[in-house]
Amino acid sequence: MNPEPGATIKAPARRPHVAARRPPRPRRRELGLLAIVAISLALGSASLAASRAMATGTPLFAEGALADGAALGVYLAGLLAAHAALVLSGRRTDQVLLPTVGLLGGISLLLMERLPQTLGGGLGLGRTQLVWLLVSIGIIAAIGALVRSDAWLRLYKYSWAAFGVGLLLLTFILGHDVNGQRLTLSIGPFSGQPSELLKVILVVFLSGYLSENRQMLIDESTSVGPIRLPPLPYLAPMLAMWAIALAIVIVQRDLGAALLFFLVFLALLYVATARASFVLLGIAALLVGGAVLYGLLPHVRVRVDIWLDPFATASGNGYQVVQALHAFARGGILGTGLGAGLPTVGDLPPGGIPALHTDFPFAALGEELGLLGVMAILGLYLVVVQRGLRIAVAAADDFRALLAAGLSLVVGVQAFIIAGGNLKLIPLTGITLPFISYGGSSLITNGVVVGLLLALSDRAVEAPPAPSAARGFRRLRDRGAA
Repeated sequence: MNPEPGATIKAPARRPHVAARRPPRPRRRELGLLAIVAISLALGSASLAASRAMATGTPLFAEGALADGAALGVYLAGLLAAHAALVLSGRRTDQVLLPTVGLLGGISLLLMERLPQTLGGGLGLGRTQLVWLLVSIGIIAAIGALVRSDAWLRLYKYSWAAFGVGLLLLTFILGHDVNGQRLTLSIGPFSGQPSELLKVILVVFLSGYLSENRQMLIDESTSVGPIRLPPLPYLAPMLAMWAIALAIVIVQRDLGAALLFFLVFLALLYVATARASFVLLGIAALLVGGAVLYGLLPHVRVRVDIWLDPFATASGNGYQVVQALHAFARGGILGTGLGAGLPTVGDLPPGGIPALHTDFPFAALGEELGLLGVMAILGLYLVVVQRGLRIAVAAADDFRALLAAGLSLVVGVQAFIIAGGNLKLIPLTGITLPFISYGGSSLITNGVVVGLLLALSDRAVEAPPAPSAARGFRRLRDRGAA
């Protein structure tokens, strides 16, 4: 594959350190945090086993409880193996990200073990989630240990964008409907949601384009009265890519992905230009677009009406949101304890929440861990965002800075969108809670995100390529010289 126009590849002679083998480097901070994660999850597993024993009258160390402990042991062994791989790689990467997402994944495993296993197919909900969690942790370790250059991302940003949009288009041909939404693409024995992967591809494209045209977007703004507009000739290609992806997800009725794409787009535009006016214009466009969609699309109207007054249809469309609010109320400040919430949500008893394992895990955790528990979980997502922004500040060039900021914001924005929907702060969307919701597509994609953040955090990483000779930048430089 040839690099795209304007891309510059570094000569191999300028990066001899890439070929040099690095000796293993101890990661004591990461190991200590992983020990805290293991202790916390072991206490949670013990609490879950005790709640089950009290509810069923079975011995505390019955066969089912031992099986749950074995699953947790396998998961912790996977985290330790990922740590060992990073130690052996000798890289000076971030030591907080792996324990943070490891704790989130462990909470997910405990939750899935606690829910009815019939929700997860042949292996059962907990075992299936364990498999996908191990795959995700493996991806994090592999990317964090092996990826030492970002040229494969920055040089082919348009190719990645076309690939992502093509995957979405394929869902119209090879996809199948789930709850009225055609989001899942099936190719042979494999299936997944391309919109999950597209969020990463979109960040790569936006980071590449904004890093090349950042100065032009800042210096060539068009003023319309007190409002400063971005220069459309330089913003048009980026807007076209974003609009195509957004139109597809709207047609597919995946409004959660559409909102996520839009917010990440605005955030990266602000990070690149520091222009608050661009963000205000984007928010105004969001409100206008939302009003238009509310009038045109029935499913958007239903979501907004549920958000405004879920109790008006408490036994119908508003059932999920109403029961989620009741779950938060039952949890209070300290929660009912793991395993002591509603027992059989899969059978939908009074108070059960449909699709709890995919759309409403935050409500289940709110009931069983309480306000303090969900605040701690949101704090874990803030840690991921903080580490990502820290990596962005220390990045060697604009592309890496924007990529690190965008990837961390993908995790943070997605988490707060689903949390806001469960709490009725915003209309409910169908996106997943990173590293906690059930599903392979989400876990794999978020594993790629965290793996890339780890790779970008290496303080001895390969130097970035020489700046590309973009025509707009050359013109701006020549004008300054004149």
